[in-house]
Amino acid sequence: MNYAIALDYQNCIDCQACEAACKEENGVQLGADKQRIWVSTVEGTIFGKPYTNTYPTQCNHCIDAPCVTVCPTDASYYVKGSLVKVNPEECILCEECVGACPYGARFIDENKASADKCTLCDHRIAEKGTTACQATCPTKVRTFGDLSDPDSEIVHLLKTRRFFLLKEEEGTLPKLFFLLPEDEIYARQSVSAETRIYTWEDIEAHYVQASMRRSKDWKV
Repeated sequence: MNYAIALDYQNCIDCQACEAACKEENGVQLGADKQRIWVSTVEGTIFGKPYTNTYPTQCNHCIDAPCVTVCPTDASYYVKGSLVKVNPEECILCEECVGACPYGARFIDENKASADKCTLCDHRIAEKGTTACQATCPTKVRTFGDLSDPDSEIVHLLKTRRFFLLKEEEGTLPKLFFLLPEDEIYARQSVSAETRIYTWEDIEAHYVQASMRRSKDWKV
């Protein structure tokens, strides 16, 4: 198993239903700065034309996660499904993981006295097959699935749509795939000229091999 999320960001209407559903499902501490998932607004220009995008995002569950590498107590670790999790009982609130995450996906939950982050709702996958954020999204922005299942909806999307990754220069092998708009003109205007665009054929072998390597580190 290799869980990931594809984000059809052009469909996001910034209703923030995903944020509310996440807090309710996972008991996340209240507060605008206490978010496992959130929606960001990015502005820029391309070919001299301004653009504004809303990018729903969250922990990228990186295959090579720097937050796990820097944790001095192994409170941050990998589990089955190639997910990154935090053990509150082992967390010493040093905040090394918060600083190491290039995506700003970690925060300190004072109620739990621990670092916190998205878990892709792994506690409900077996029963409901998806995350709370995907289930509640009115415009179907998020698609959760298993990259190792060739018949999964997420693999179908990645095989039929182009996409990009965030901060891939960090070498983390992130597993949030941002689906490019199918309209070519809109697609060109919705990302910067420096954005590297991929197809699943471009990176599938690399991700499969990296995930197999990382699976040796999964903990129960």
